Amino acid sequence: MSRACDAPAVDAVLPVSQLLLFGLQHVLVMAAVPITSVFLVAKALGLDSALTVNLISATFLLCGVGTLLQSFGPWRFGARLPFVMVPGGAPIVMFVTIAQQRDLQTASGAVILTALFYFLVLPVFARCLRYFPRIVIGTLLLLVSINLVKVYGGIIAGRPGTATFADPVNIGLALATIGFTVLFARVLKGMLGQLAVLLGLLAGTVLAAACGLMDFSAVAAGPIWSAPTLLPFGMPRFDLVAAVPLLIFSVISMVEATGQTVAVAEAVGRRIEPREVVPRTIRGDALVSLAGGLFGTSMIITSGENIGIVRATNVRSRYVTAAAGVILVLIAPSAPLGRLASAIPSAVVGGTAMVVFAIIGTMGIDMLRKVDLHQRGNMFVLAAALTMGLLPIVVPGLYSRFPDTLQLVLGNGLAMGSLTAVVLNMVFNRVHAESADSAENPEVAPAPQ
Repeated sequence: MSRACDAPAVDAVLPVSQLLLFGLQHVLVMAAVPITSVFLVAKALGLDSALTVNLISATFLLCGVGTLLQSFGPWRFGARLPFVMVPGGAPIVMFVTIAQQRDLQTASGAVILTALFYFLVLPVFARCLRYFPRIVIGTLLLLVSINLVKVYGGIIAGRPGTATFADPVNIGLALATIGFTVLFARVLKGMLGQLAVLLGLLAGTVLAAACGLMDFSAVAAGPIWSAPTLLPFGMPRFDLVAAVPLLIFSVISMVEATGQTVAVAEAVGRRIEPREVVPRTIRGDALVSLAGGLFGTSMIITSGENIGIVRATNVRSRYVTAAAGVILVLIAPSAPLGRLASAIPSAVVGGTAMVVFAIIGTMGIDMLRKVDLHQRGNMFVLAAALTMGLLPIVVPGLYSRFPDTLQLVLGNGLAMGSLTAVVLNMVFNRVHAESADSAENPEVAPAPQ
């Protein structure tokens, strides 16, 4: 019998052809994130084209290395789960803000300080993981899904006030991509059905090309190879005051990593002890973010974006995301491939992302379904957490007149929703009962080493 048949689904080693196809599916869904993040930084800071291509190469390389780290988990760095790593959205904005207020050297120094702060705080945070039962994790997943759908919905619609806002062509292209994905999931069987997300994205891309909505002129322009450069902005400057926003975000990121780790473990059927596996995830985030600071990128962190792909395809093997990591490492020095990926219309990527991210929401709903919401305490915990979490998501600028430090927390729906759920769960329910999560959550058990 083959190893793939003997091993648990998460540890199954698929044939090379399947590893490459399923890995490519992860890469294409997430590729827009590193490209967009670098373009955002380059445009905001006026970086030249050579440095921009160099940073794209570095970002792809670190995302690939980080994905391999999370998939294999050597030396207790990485969760040994099918994770993909990408630049964090909020850290990118903070990186740009620090660079604009100070300089790029200080921004890189802030990333390095934050990565080191992860290691410093992690032992304390690990002791607090008992305060994250199902009701907290389920709420977090639901808020992550809503927030991501909102972000990518904005990418599809465009910026309000511009000539291309709510362009029917872009919206139609996104809806067509969603339609293709659902159609393939319904009609195709076996491995092709599991590739529905990838095939939907490719079909949307072909439709866009047929309609003349893709521009390939930039693909062949510029250099063919672009190797990452160590310290591209010069020696980092370390300023604790400037780094405060990123330091605060690191705690929020740990909360998100907790939810993502538990969700992925449940999706792949792996029984874990969160206090053992979650710190491994966070150590991987810290190490790759530290490397990011040295190579000029913002923080590279574990992404919840591929959780939906795992659930949608039911392909649970961590070797698939490892294959995605290898693909990212191989394309990192190839500038034309990066430019080709960036040529895919944002509406197509957005349409694909909407399906994947909505599936994350269904996972949160499924987790909340296992909580006794007839109990008055749980009902109010969830209601209050959704209130505090959804307000800054659905009403942007709600806290814009508050002090900047408060805005950083209050304006983050994921942080506020999770914090509210944790605090109210402690108020309404006995902590020691919730900490014995194995009684409520049969998936929680010692992780295999």
